Amino acid sequence: MASNGDIDIGQLTPEQQSALEQYTQVTAQDVKDAIPLLLRSQWNVQIAVAKFFDGEGPDPVAEAIAAQDDIPRQAARLENLQESLNSSRPFPGRPLPRARPDPAPRIVPQPPTTHRPPWLLALFLTPFNFGYRALSTFFRTFLYIFTFLPASIRPRAITSGWKGTMGRRMLMPRDTAARFKREFEEEYGNTSLPFYEGGFAQALDLAKKELKFLLIVLMSPEHDDTESFTRETLLAPEVVSFVADPTNNIVLWGGNVLDSEAYQVAAEYHCTKYPFSCLVCLTPKEGSSTRMSIVKRLVGPLSPSTYLAELQTAVNKYAPDLAGVRAERAAHEVARNLRTEQDSAYERSLARDRERARQRREAEAAAAEAERRAREEAEAAELRAKQREQWRRWRATTVGPEPEASAKDVVRLALKMPQNDRVVRRFAGSTTVEELYAFVECYDILSGSGDEDESEKPARKPDGYKHEYGFRIVSPLPRVVYKPDGGATLASTIGRSGNLIVEDVIPDVDDEESEDEEA
Repeated sequence: MASNGDIDIGQLTPEQQSALEQYTQVTAQDVKDAIPLLLRSQWNVQIAVAKFFDGEGPDPVAEAIAAQDDIPRQAARLENLQESLNSSRPFPGRPLPRARPDPAPRIVPQPPTTHRPPWLLALFLTPFNFGYRALSTFFRTFLYIFTFLPASIRPRAITSGWKGTMGRRMLMPRDTAARFKREFEEEYGNTSLPFYEGGFAQALDLAKKELKFLLIVLMSPEHDDTESFTRETLLAPEVVSFVADPTNNIVLWGGNVLDSEAYQVAAEYHCTKYPFSCLVCLTPKEGSSTRMSIVKRLVGPLSPSTYLAELQTAVNKYAPDLAGVRAERAAHEVARNLRTEQDSAYERSLARDRERARQRREAEAAAAEAERRAREEAEAAELRAKQREQWRRWRATTVGPEPEASAKDVVRLALKMPQNDRVVRRFAGSTTVEELYAFVECYDILSGSGDEDESEKPARKPDGYKHEYGFRIVSPLPRVVYKPDGGATLASTIGRSGNLIVEDVIPDVDDEESEDEEA
């Protein structure tokens, strides 16, 4: 292969050119720098992108995906019926076909079911039950005495460190595993064997999930070869080192067949001789990617070298298959994480777009609402102006005429208008202050300075309109403000004559703000 700097794009395969195009579109990196990185990533775009953004540090997942192409795969095989029959016959010099391993069932211990006899039969068997319990108590006491004898003359099958079969209580799978490990260490000392502290089903699920080998060790304390196998073979330094090495991916699970769970495992895995060991792993090439199978059985007493050689052979045989599945899972995990990140980025972008659209709609709605309110306020102001003008023309028709100079009970007032006009007029003494306000309000109409066309129209009081005067009438010395009271007369309030000033009312800012808040 040419060096990285001498690679010509025209020499690349269509798949490599497509990978190069996808990589450069994502990273915007130069082609001369992108091709060496793709070469180091086995032309895998996902690994190259991850290395570009995260750096090229040690990445087990990426290396596993890159090594996926180097895993030996079983080639497709086409044959006819005659070739199949010939291949199944054992000819000299022809290797036998690969035997399909036995499946490894998942064992979940079931609690023992007790059947109670009818109460009449139980009443009849009560004396025998008491006798059986007394005999069992005496027998346990007799066995307990044997524990004080020297180990050389003590019967192992009765008083071994495994406590025999008498009185062994059934526990939960985790507690049973803890009891097995504790008794194993009490009998053989504190060893370095990494026994799994859980039930068999949990150990099988762990090996299946993490693509590891499950080494099952079943022991029978009553068997003669148990102690020699354990001390000489299972606890041999090379065997312990191989099993405890994390690079071998071995999960060790042990059980005492006196326990219910281990006994069920021995029955399901066809254990006929002790000590018994078997190696279980995932076998994807046997027709199912989720099938756990027994790939090796080790039965009876074996030397440490033979035991270790058998384990290493089975591990080396099926390790490539597990590595291939591990690489595929890693690739799927990387692809799933990439899809998740893309979906998350898309959701965040979509959320931002939705927020912007919401803010735009709210701004448009607020502008439309402000425009509507301004239009309504303008229409209301125009309507109030029309009603005020109509009320003034109607009220001008109700203002009484000026009395004669010779009339009695007359009040003579001099009014200074806001336009600096001075109006002198006589009013009847019974005229109310409110009518004086109406006179000032309608003075332009009464004086004939209004619109003649509008004055010719019939005057009518507007419905639902309440007039408010925009001025006040005061006397300068002393300053007195006369309110438009409809019950107070001019004679009683002002007297026979007076000089009054008409002042425009300027509303305070606080009053305007309060009116706006109320609106």
